[in-house]
Amino acid sequence: MTDTVAVIGVGKMGEALLSGMLRAGKPVAQLRGTTRTSGRSEALRQRYGVAMVSNEEAVKAADTLLLAVKPQDMGRLLDELAAYVSSDQLVISVAAGITTSFIERRLPDGTPCVRVMSNTPVLVDEAMSAVSPGSHAGEEHLRRTEEILQPVGRVMRVPESQQDAVTALSGSGPAYVYYLVEAMTDAGILLGLPRHVAHDLIVQAVRGAAAMLVESGEPPVLLREAVTSPAGTTINAIRELENHRVRAAVLDAIVAAHDRSRELAGGA
Repeated sequence: MTDTVAVIGVGKMGEALLSGMLRAGKPVAQLRGTTRTSGRSEALRQRYGVAMVSNEEAVKAADTLLLAVKPQDMGRLLDELAAYVSSDQLVISVAAGITTSFIERRLPDGTPCVRVMSNTPVLVDEAMSAVSPGSHAGEEHLRRTEEILQPVGRVMRVPESQQDAVTALSGSGPAYVYYLVEAMTDAGILLGLPRHVAHDLIVQAVRGAAAMLVESGEPPVLLREAVTSPAGTTINAIRELENHRVRAAVLDAIVAAHDRSRELAGGA
């Protein structure tokens, strides 16, 4: 990564990407950051040694702009940046629901834009990030985007038309896992286990199951069947999940998240 990158809006996601680039060996001199408050800027400057500047200064110094503000703040930010952005700069957005066309309409004609949907495991370098090019972004711009994202997890290219599905499945996905872990922990407490014991048992079960999915390459149905003995405990539990239509509820929940993502994108 030899170009200068400016992270506009260094919140949790922006900081995770900033620290990821530094761990990947990007020189501090090739990074800029912006925040809303001077206290936050000073804390980041001391933590990483990165120059924290105004939005205008960041744009003028950068080859790549990484927009990490909240979706509701994107329109205002683009209006502020439009006078300083040039069409030879790459603009990357990690704001949920914001389309590349929304950004392109507000910036100089021909500005390359890449849309990213990541998730909260970015904070522990286990993110899944889906990237989609705008109408002016090419292979070089996608590669530059991937270089920024790869230090904090995996990266996948998808058509922008699939980004709402990615948001529902992967962007929101960690919350579904936490919800299930919470419910299973409560079940352990109901059965007489101390909370910390139940928690540790379930977290390790999730960690181990995820590792098996990754390392075995087997479809989840086969892995599930491997622990579902005839007339055993697991099949009784699965029967109750099916009786309560848990599979259908999961499908409905993810479709609802998808529909909400489309609503947010439609307002952009």
